[in-house]
Amino acid sequence: MARLRVGYVPEHFSTPLSFASTHHSLDADLIPEPLGTGALTARLKAPHSDSNAIDVAVGLTEGFVADLGRAKLAGEDTGYKLSGTYVSSPLCWAIVTGAQRAGINGVEDLKGKRVGVSRIGSGSYVMSYVLADQHGWLEQGKEPFEVVVAGDFASLRKSVREEGATPSDFFMWEHFTTRKYWEEGEVKRIGEIYTPWASWMIASRTSAEKEVPGFLEGVNKGVEMFRGKPEQVVKHITGTMHYSEADAREWMKSVEYPDDVRGVAQETVGNTVNILRKSGVLKGDVGNGQAMVHQAR
Repeated sequence: MARLRVGYVPEHFSTPLSFASTHHSLDADLIPEPLGTGALTARLKAPHSDSNAIDVAVGLTEGFVADLGRAKLAGEDTGYKLSGTYVSSPLCWAIVTGAQRAGINGVEDLKGKRVGVSRIGSGSYVMSYVLADQHGWLEQGKEPFEVVVAGDFASLRKSVREEGATPSDFFMWEHFTTRKYWEEGEVKRIGEIYTPWASWMIASRTSAEKEVPGFLEGVNKGVEMFRGKPEQVVKHITGTMHYSEADAREWMKSVEYPDDVRGVAQETVGNTVNILRKSGVLKGDVGNGQAMVHQAR
């Protein structure tokens, strides 16, 4: 098989992946996907001959589990499963609206509003249901928000400005990625919400199963370098992404990568499945999620 094609979201969380590639000869081609996990799942399921197809994806837990669960309910085979845990700590999502939006000043003002998402099935989409569940806004047979598919992060920011071509009232995105824009006055932060699960997973095609263990071991080396060279982490983040040194250092205190990225805890998948069912994202019984995980050989 040719080198693995690995899709990832080009944010600060990708630093160990970058280190594995640049310093530990990771045998893989890294392919950035700014549209997020929903787009990654589509590329994992694309025909292998498709130029957009990938073999492995590093994305948000809820996006993968929601996609795998919906496929199971529909009797479809996605051709991929979860194979590793990339980040073991939860993810903090900032809840934001347009800086000039009158009448939206807190989360309590969002019930029944229009939520901007990058893509159906993405983390931003899934977390809107988790938000509604936490605030008691889920009603049988009724959607908690009108969903507006806006696209990438820039389009989402545009969508909450009143002059935007695709208007929405609010959206959610990772805290540190969004911070620059509320500090500059483009958007207004009105709250935050944490994922109730380990936030990032590694998913891979069944057809790439033989190559994946070597890839995961390479990622482990990237994580080891991340932990041992904090100044190089700061230099990488501030030099290749739009983050300040202060934000990079603050984020490093909050994120936790596992000692070994290989494997996925069944408890994590089961907990995610249960919350997604309660939130209405998965509408049916998909079991405990064991079938979503590549079994170790």
